[in-house]
Amino acid sequence: MSDGNSKGGKRPDHVAFIMDGNGRWASQRGLPRVLGHREGVKAVERVVRFGLHEGVRYLSFYAFSTENWRRPVEEIQGLMRIFRQQIADKSEKLAEQGVRLRFSGRLGEFPEDIQNLIEKAEQMTASLERMQVIVCMNYGGRQEILDAFGRALREGVSELDERSIRSYLYLPDVPDPDLMVRTSGEIRLSNFLLWQSSYAEFFFTDTLWPDFAEKNFEEAMEAYSKRTRRYGSVENYES
Repeated sequence: MSDGNSKGGKRPDHVAFIMDGNGRWASQRGLPRVLGHREGVKAVERVVRFGLHEGVRYLSFYAFSTENWRRPVEEIQGLMRIFRQQIADKSEKLAEQGVRLRFSGRLGEFPEDIQNLIEKAEQMTASLERMQVIVCMNYGGRQEILDAFGRALREGVSELDERSIRSYLYLPDVPDPDLMVRTSGEIRLSNFLLWQSSYAEFFFTDTLWPDFAEKNFEEAMEAYSKRTRRYGSVENYES
């Protein structure tokens, strides 16, 4: 755990975001839902800038869940266009800032051109260490656990513990999130990082994701700095 943020308290190394409210943001303005998703990209950019300023090492974003395929065809097509554009456009800009870009989920179910963009972005930034940005696409927490057990069974593993199960997760080297932030006033995990969030601290805000700004991130960091993390034990806590 790193110490010190802009307010002088302890700082999370890994912050995960459930980016909720894009559709509602657009609906409130009489706009197509896809424009809410495009505006949400700007919020991601703000969060990455602030995270770099604060020295956060990992930022995870819940971009597209395994359940999101059930949304209207027009919205899914719009999201695919956004993914194509943003992965291509942002990977070089992130690389210039020393940011490693990674993706987590059942990526093989995306169209081939998106898979190619993902592979290229990951290869381009693989050696960078200032921060890791993890985009969770076609991701589901239950599915990740099922896939982990499936891989273990196929390899003939007869006994599993927490350490060995972690080795079969999508990104086993990424540490568990210290802080999970959800926007739009909803108070649930929505199948995000179920295994990894066991001892995460949570911060919920009514702010819709496209309106999420540096001040909101700072508020979440400040709330985290005042938490005491015991991991289920009275003795095991951070002072």
